[in-house]
Amino acid sequence: MSTHTLSFAKIDILQPDIAEVVVNEGVEMNLEMVNEYHRFLLANLKAPFSLLINKINSYSYDFQAQINLAVLKEINVMAVVTYSNVTRHSTQMLSSSIPRKLDWNLQIFDDKNSALAWLEAMQTKMKQGITEFL
Repeated sequence: MSTHTLSFAKIDILQPDIAEVVVNEGVEMNLEMVNEYHRFLLANLKAPFSLLINKINSYSYDFQAQINLAVLKEINVMAVVTYSNVTRHSTQMLSSSIPRKLDWNLQIFDDKNSALAWLEAMQTKMKQGITEFL
């Protein structure tokens, strides 16, 4: 595992095609940060890749960030770990109510181990060409 620090987040590369993202406390993500994030993912992960979004910290997004976040075709699936009902609900709203160029394939989890197990299973299925579960 390798850890990388962006201007607003920490990204741990767990496997060549899976990364964990932890946004710093109190950040308001903007379009510049989203672009930095996307450049990092494309440069450091083997596509198609999957993301574990660990919402341990409280942060927000401006509107441009919301509509441009995680719209890379190289993203297979995303698992989001939430630690409260408020975070779970806001993640569901962000996932379902914001118009984007590409829809998200996302699952929400209450614990990191379950999220990582699901990501690994989805990566394996994708590599085997099994898409009916995605």
